[in-house]
Amino acid sequence: MRIEKPVIIAGAGPVGCTAALYLAQRGIPVTLLESGQELPKTLRASTWHPPTMDMMSELGIAQAIIDLGLIADRYQFRDRRTGAIAEFDLAALQADTRHPYRVQTEQWRMTQLVWDKLQREYPTATCLLDHSVKGVHQDSHGVEVLVWTSQGEQIIDGSFLLGCDGADSNVRKATAISFEGFTYPEKFLVASTPFPLETKFDRLSLVNYVSDPDEWLVLLKTTSLWRVLIPTDPNNTDDSLFLSDAWIQDRLQHMAPHSEPYEIGHRTLYRVHQRVAKTYRRGRVLIAGDAAHINNPLGGMGMNGGIHDAYNLAGRLSRIHEGADVDEELDLYDKQRRLICMHVVQEHTINNKKLLETKDPDVQRKRQDEFMRTAADPKLAREFLLKTSMIQSLRDAAKIS
Repeated sequence: MRIEKPVIIAGAGPVGCTAALYLAQRGIPVTLLESGQELPKTLRASTWHPPTMDMMSELGIAQAIIDLGLIADRYQFRDRRTGAIAEFDLAALQADTRHPYRVQTEQWRMTQLVWDKLQREYPTATCLLDHSVKGVHQDSHGVEVLVWTSQGEQIIDGSFLLGCDGADSNVRKATAISFEGFTYPEKFLVASTPFPLETKFDRLSLVNYVSDPDEWLVLLKTTSLWRVLIPTDPNNTDDSLFLSDAWIQDRLQHMAPHSEPYEIGHRTLYRVHQRVAKTYRRGRVLIAGDAAHINNPLGGMGMNGGIHDAYNLAGRLSRIHEGADVDEELDLYDKQRRLICMHVVQEHTINNKKLLETKDPDVQRKRQDEFMRTAADPKLAREFLLKTSMIQSLRDAAKIS
């Protein structure tokens, strides 16, 4: 079948933008909806894994993303007391990817880039702010999407609806897809500072996972800021405390004592979940990214996994446009991406958190010994990096039929 009516995409984050650009480049009409009055610039994901950059290269925007960020060719596992434990060099993946490194840049830079590109270069693409999906009716020929705007409700007619509208997805709710999993008791705080934290630590890399039985950390560098992820006390429900200058300053000073107060930029406090949707498909309605699965941020697999969803799904819609069977293609999207999320991404991110926060000194010592042994062995290091970079998960998904 030829896709004549637009593919409607709810959510102009990196997942929705990836799907929209992929389809528009192949002449398939798309309508990209963003619920906000402007594209969000919140402190969200900032790590772009090698295979994700390969996808961005296929879309023609990899170099622009690189130009907006930093190349992180290695990352570290550190101990808060003793410093660097193991460093992994992504150059080991040179035979596996065109981008053997991570790129550190905020996701909103990519979404703004794609939003502008769609409006400027693709007449088959329509980009609409202030449009929030509230419901959907579908039949064997297409979808009718109920959308709320500040001017009132309207119906948009389309061929398919893609729910890329985040963890609180209206599309997922409108199709009664359950979101199974659990929520961690503690909230995570992400705070940023322009202070050069690399001056406070020996051989600090741009991406660092810092274990500690009392307060583990993640330290990430972007173009102008260091981002610090800190778990909060689950027994204290006063969010205003954790968002206060005093509390954040205290934690930063505890992390790296400094003679003067740190300059604090953005701050975000959020609940952390491990959840996967019961299905990624309900007829002509598909979900992807956080609408379909959410996990803790340790390892940078959330946004990247969502982009991999979008790339897989957009590819299948392109094949449908060229005559492939609708049910066969969309069922395989659901099967491949959901199984990989459940058995790879969820398990890996849950384990990452357990390893960083363990209070058992024997477990911590064994973990650190294993990291050192793996980093020192080229074969083991490459196998480890294939998993953590998400290259292996894409290879495994491609085998699912």
